[in-house]
Amino acid sequence: LGPGSFFCPNPGVGTTRVTNTHLIKGVRIVDPANDIDVIGDLLIRDGKIAEVGGTIDAPDAEVFDASGLIVTPGLIDLHVHFRVPGFEAKETIATGTAAAAAGGFTAVCCMPNTRPALDSVETLRLLNEIIAREATVRVFPIAAISVGRKSEQAVDFDALAAEGAIGFSDDGDSTRDSKIMRAALEASIRLDKPVMVHCEDWTLLGGAMNEGDVSRRLGIEGIPAEAEEIILARDLLLAALTGGWLHALHVSTARGIEMVRQAKAAGINVTAEVMPHHLVMSDEWVAGDRTLNNTNEPPGQPGEPDDPNTKVNPPLRPVADTAGLLEALKAGHFDIIATDHAPHAEPEKAGSTFQAAAMGMSALEVALPTMLAIVRAGHLTLNEVVRRLTVEPAKLLRMPLGTLSVGADADVCMFDPEERWQVTPESLRTKSPNTPLLGMTLQGRVRRTLVNGEERHRV
Repeated sequence: LGPGSFFCPNPGVGTTRVTNTHLIKGVRIVDPANDIDVIGDLLIRDGKIAEVGGTIDAPDAEVFDASGLIVTPGLIDLHVHFRVPGFEAKETIATGTAAAAAGGFTAVCCMPNTRPALDSVETLRLLNEIIAREATVRVFPIAAISVGRKSEQAVDFDALAAEGAIGFSDDGDSTRDSKIMRAALEASIRLDKPVMVHCEDWTLLGGAMNEGDVSRRLGIEGIPAEAEEIILARDLLLAALTGGWLHALHVSTARGIEMVRQAKAAGINVTAEVMPHHLVMSDEWVAGDRTLNNTNEPPGQPGEPDDPNTKVNPPLRPVADTAGLLEALKAGHFDIIATDHAPHAEPEKAGSTFQAAAMGMSALEVALPTMLAIVRAGHLTLNEVVRRLTVEPAKLLRMPLGTLSVGADADVCMFDPEERWQVTPESLRTKSPNTPLLGMTLQGRVRRTLVNGEERHRV
């Protein structure tokens, strides 16, 4: 992360710092780590949080009047795809971290389904070198579970952890060999790193959306919910057998999160994440509906049926599942909210049929406004949403992030909860703006993102 000025719109390596003390005035400060929700000032000095709340007097500070804005710790996303190395036509570290900053995220964890996969110390070292040159937010790599993500040979878990891997995943595919999954879970105990599982029965694949009434109406081959739940059940059993740390990625069915709830109650070491798009989008979106479920937002203009931007893995589920996932989030069964930011180059989306299109949505820049819509509908408080985007993922990372505690690194998200903006390719920073929200208007926009007190995004 290169040095940058708080008020410089494009900070980077070589930028001269204007001042090392910044005072944000008259802002609503929401910091669940410290049970803070107050109107007051925030002082940043030398890249650290220096004082929080009340009226702060700092004559040497550069002052920013933030009336009407909300300040939180920088958001943390444990599940993104930055496509580096090997798929730079989809995203790069530079464009991916720009998208993260635009969404208020100051730390992200990137998945290993790259070319080559992040399965060796050499590849991980190469990625870390690129991150050091290009990243404008914190990026932590997740290593593969199996060599080449082929489920034939386990990686060297200890060596990859020593090189900086924060967890292990074959995301994009399930690890087919149960013996390798067992070895990964056993390694998680001694390394205190999660085994982050993409649960999908490979024998039930071939479909392009959720199998159900909508897929039959559209004549599209579906993927049954059981494909996810069968492998989730296997991995929960292996976690029980080993005592290892299982992290269930992008749980998308109500029955799936109920399985996780029961496992937690039985003492199994499992954590789980939910994606904003699985909370507000149903499989009806594939048919052209643009209703944001579990919100009070007016429906958008109907989309084209079979829009490839609605194709995601795991697929959008029925409306009943969106409600079940939300209830589980409210009840605390989900530990965190993550995005599964999955950019694809235009030919892989707009240039393809629905069946042939790549699976995935660009999500970093629309996650916060999506969750704010759920807050406005009264389902969750702002504190509950921010908690699952800051302090809770920081706990899973075992890092002192996600807080505005005095002395903490000044990773800060500042957003206007009232501002309305249209989602367009031009308004997004990702290299591949493949989201079905294109053309829709969202409420809530990130205005500033700071990392170590240095500006990384500004509107």
